[in-house]
Amino acid sequence: MATTMTLPVDFDVLAPDGSQVRVLLSLTGGSMAHFRLPAGQVSHAVRHRTVEEIWYILSGEGEMWQSDGSLVRLEPGLCLTIPVGIAFQFRALGNAALNAVAVTMPCWPGDGEAEPAPGLWQPTAA
Repeated sequence: MATTMTLPVDFDVLAPDGSQVRVLLSLTGGSMAHFRLPAGQVSHAVRHRTVEEIWYILSGEGEMWQSDGSLVRLEPGLCLTIPVGIAFQFRALGNAALNAVAVTMPCWPGDGEAEPAPGLWQPTAA
């Protein structure tokens, strides 16, 4: 039987990068969450120890830096990957929050998965 849910109004947790996370659904091979970074904020740089992610930008504009040297403009409709072990940092540009959904493979294992890493910008997120 299929499982369904709607996006929660309130966030469940602050990610190690400082973004607001609304936990969505999961299956054996992966999990999904909604991420929100308020307007003008810069995340903390992190690196995932064991998981990789696919992000899809829903709204807002920003940039994502990855330690492989890439700097990607984030805008609605863009889909990008974050390979395991690659440090990343993102920021919300303009007057709107940056909103994305992400699939984590395998499922998010819990605390300690994301470790701090050197980044490109000075973080301002919680």
